Amino acid sequence: MRSFLVTDVVRSYAVSHGSWRPDTVVRELQAETAQLGDVAGMQIGDDQGQLLTMLARLTGARRAVEVGTFTGYSSMCIARGLEEGGSLLCCDVSAEWTEIGRRAWASAGLADRIELRIAPALETLRALPAAADIDLVFIDADKPGYAAYWAELVPRVRPGGLLLADNVLWSGHITDPEVTDANTTALRAFNDLVASDDRVDTVVLTAFDGLTIARRR
Repeated sequence: MRSFLVTDVVRSYAVSHGSWRPDTVVRELQAETAQLGDVAGMQIGDDQGQLLTMLARLTGARRAVEVGTFTGYSSMCIARGLEEGGSLLCCDVSAEWTEIGRRAWASAGLADRIELRIAPALETLRALPAAADIDLVFIDADKPGYAAYWAELVPRVRPGGLLLADNVLWSGHITDPEVTDANTTALRAFNDLVASDDRVDTVVLTAFDGLTIARRR
């Protein structure tokens, strides 16, 4: 077998053997997010959070952009991996959910590394300088918007920089031809777009809910 069921016990075991284990601030953030109800499922897991921190460190990231912040856990993980003096720009439309993140960032001593812009992400991205100086991108927002975010961000990522896109396997529905809702259809189109983009080298991880990792050539 090439795969097995990743239970919560297995995931917890993996996280406990990583370098960046959830601390009190993270646990408090997760508890507050859980109180939101079903939407709490949008928050990434601890294992994916560890990967974000590792990828930020591996790329020596000083400038990062996140599209889709929710309650700020992924932002915290990226910010923790940035080089000294680095910055993360977060794009989101919810002042309510991101306020939870703001408090967590402050408690974690990361507020000075994170800039939050409450506005449609496409507007924020189009207003960025055209220079290719972004080291790391994480896209985890509305699925029909992925292709447009990609179009704005790829030219702004430096050679060797990374673009990450979450949920690209959509609980496995991505391969089911009978599933034709807007999110699944948009993700299929996005995956095809990335796979044919000769500006990047790409792998799709079958971990989490599917994570695209693309390296700018």
